[in-house]
Amino acid sequence: MNILLINHYAGSPAHGMEFRPYYMAREWMRLGHRVEIVACSHSHVRAQQPDMAAQTERVQQIDGITYRWLQAPPYRGNGVGRVVNIATFLGRLWSRAARIVRDLQPDLVIASSTYPMDTWLARHFAGLARCPWIYEVHDLWPLSLTEVGGMSPLHPFALLCGWAERSAYRHADSVVSMLPQVHEHMAARGLDLKRLHIVPNGVALDAWELEPEPLRSDVQQAVDHAKAQGRAVVGYAGSMGLPNALDALIDAAALLQNQAVEFILVGDGHERDRLVQRVRQEGLSRVRFLQPIPKPQIPSLLSQIDVAYIGWQRVPLYRFGIAPNKLMDYMMAGCVVLHSVEAGNDPVAEAGCGLTVPPMDPPAIARGLQQLLRLPPHQRQAMCQAGRAHVRAHHVYEVLAQRFLAARPTMND
Repeated sequence: MNILLINHYAGSPAHGMEFRPYYMAREWMRLGHRVEIVACSHSHVRAQQPDMAAQTERVQQIDGITYRWLQAPPYRGNGVGRVVNIATFLGRLWSRAARIVRDLQPDLVIASSTYPMDTWLARHFAGLARCPWIYEVHDLWPLSLTEVGGMSPLHPFALLCGWAERSAYRHADSVVSMLPQVHEHMAARGLDLKRLHIVPNGVALDAWELEPEPLRSDVQQAVDHAKAQGRAVVGYAGSMGLPNALDALIDAAALLQNQAVEFILVGDGHERDRLVQRVRQEGLSRVRFLQPIPKPQIPSLLSQIDVAYIGWQRVPLYRFGIAPNKLMDYMMAGCVVLHSVEAGNDPVAEAGCGLTVPPMDPPAIARGLQQLLRLPPHQRQAMCQAGRAHVRAHHVYEVLAQRFLAARPTMND
């Protein structure tokens, strides 16, 4: 097949998050398919943006995958600038629809941009190509805006997202969800559940079988300094936004500031600058913020930490389930995980690779970290092995890519 994947935020090993489009595309190519990914020139989750060289469009080959980058203005935060970025990307893509369809002749179109407005374009592309299209669900709309971001349900952007989501459920030939408990939500918004398929996040095994790249010097020095002081290292690697509940982790760090624990947070995001300023103002000298590292260095970082943290806000949205990328990396690296969550599913509890505590509860997070750090070596080792085994059994991209394509209907379905 010729597969067209629309993902505004798609990344690659050279650019950083998000990685799922790259790994899915790579596996589809290994199965004999041709894949083109259309993505925006600027994404807040990438460590490195593509070099557009003053072009509005650039086609690039990355490991055999065709990336078509479309230029849109950069932005910071979730304000008007981001809306302009989205609108510009979608407008440029719409104007190129006929040419892209003529050149690629897609047999399948996938809308996967996190926000749901790209589904209108996917439907248009599929109509031109006379092929089926799939809506891949990352988040639920407008609930992600109203329940996590605090936006009014009557805000024009929230209304637009809700309209786009309902339209996608009615018109998509199939829906693939990374979230596992979405059936009631989607059915209430017009989806025939026979068209729903659950395909969670995953890992690429070969990325973990290679010799990991050495850590960037500043990150390695931070880890070495903590160890030299006899401190356990609590690590976080990933995006730094409101949904990641890093304020609660910093509150827990304040409670543990007189104990032999150091917190090393590696990543970037909308909340990073504010969090850095907060730590500086409160004099929390054992909380270190470091810039993102390339994905090949992630195993090197995770192998040196004592507990990996992942947290969530306490919001009703998570009753539909969670599918965090970073947790797959934590588990594959054999980390003992402190999970601060209340959700429809709990991969840490399912795998037995750590401890789950209530969300947004700094004393509970602090107690959980202490409990994990006191574990005897044989219990820690058992948790490490359980996490790896769970990922290998349920979250390997070689299998997930085939499950995804099994969701493709024929035009006669």
